[in-house]
Amino acid sequence: KWQRYPECISPSKRKPRLGPALSTRYMPEDWFKSNRSNYRESESSRNSAERLRRDTIRMIQDKDQMTRRTQDTTSKNIGERLNDISFWRSELNHEIDNMVTEISALTDVKRRLERALAETEGPLISEAVHVILFIIILRSNRAAQHELERDLSDKVTAQRIDDRCHHLRNTSDGISYYRGIDRMDPSLPDSWSKFTDDNILHSQSERAASHKLRDEIEILLNATSNEMWDQFNSVNVSFTNRIAEMADTKNNLQTHLAKTLQEIFQTEMLIEALKKAIRDKENPLKVAQTRLEERSRRPNVELCRDNPHHRLVTEVREIEDTIHKLRERLMEAENTLQTLVKTKVALEHDLSIKANSLFLDQEKCMGTRKSFPSTPRLVGYT
Repeated sequence: KWQRYPECISPSKRKPRLGPALSTRYMPEDWFKSNRSNYRESESSRNSAERLRRDTIRMIQDKDQMTRRTQDTTSKNIGERLNDISFWRSELNHEIDNMVTEISALTDVKRRLERALAETEGPLISEAVHVILFIIILRSNRAAQHELERDLSDKVTAQRIDDRCHHLRNTSDGISYYRGIDRMDPSLPDSWSKFTDDNILHSQSERAASHKLRDEIEILLNATSNEMWDQFNSVNVSFTNRIAEMADTKNNLQTHLAKTLQEIFQTEMLIEALKKAIRDKENPLKVAQTRLEERSRRPNVELCRDNPHHRLVTEVREIEDTIHKLRERLMEAENTLQTLVKTKVALEHDLSIKANSLFLDQEKCMGTRKSFPSTPRLVGYT
């Protein structure tokens, strides 16, 4: 038997062949079995390919229909969006016209009031600011107009873009791939309409306040004369108190600055001490590690974990832990120093501001408050 099928003989027991093999490696049953296996594998592959082909064709058809439906829906949505933009453009244009009219009317009142205050703008400019509220409202009106015009400009741009998108087709020129554009996260639709609605409501509110103020200007002109005399005396007292407060604050800042400078010096000394402490640990660590390295050359059984070995390991770890903690403390000290330096800069900056404020209040402001116009001139009579 073994002579008939030499391939079954253990390789170590085979004799070297001096001629061609006298028998085959496989039996006929193996040949038929191999054929049947190839048939089954071929059939399985064909079935899998056929299923994949059917599923893929069906998927292509489904996705093609879904793509067309989605594109049609998107085109419809863009068209609706264009109608929304047209509506808000109309509302913005209407509100801008109203605001321009109101600004013009308020500007005329402002010129009248400026003529009444022409003689008082020198010594009384600080008192007049809180009285002439219409100047603030005029600025608010212009700011509201600016927001409306900017919103309108954005709407014009958006309408032009959406109109171009609305006319895009699969055969249009200029279409291309833009990878990742679908992951962009614009604002929500509700916030879009609410933004313009809020702008219009804000503008209407500003116009209402402006109109109301214009009606009160005539009364305000007569009441301002008496109020300004009271304000003149009150502001003088306020200036005196403020100057005293400013001087006291300036002195406190100088004290804090001196203490901060001293702390900076001490912190710098601490940093140097920490750096020296870290350097002082380098040689002891080198000695301990060198001892460990030298003792690692002990021969045979002499290389054991004896008490000196354990003590050296403990010593290395203790020194390394000490260095680690010293470095942490060094980092903390350096961060503290940075904070102190920032505080120093802030204090110095604040001191310069306080000094400038004292100069303005004492020399400039109080210097211009040495005269006060008469009542007829306060109400605008020449």
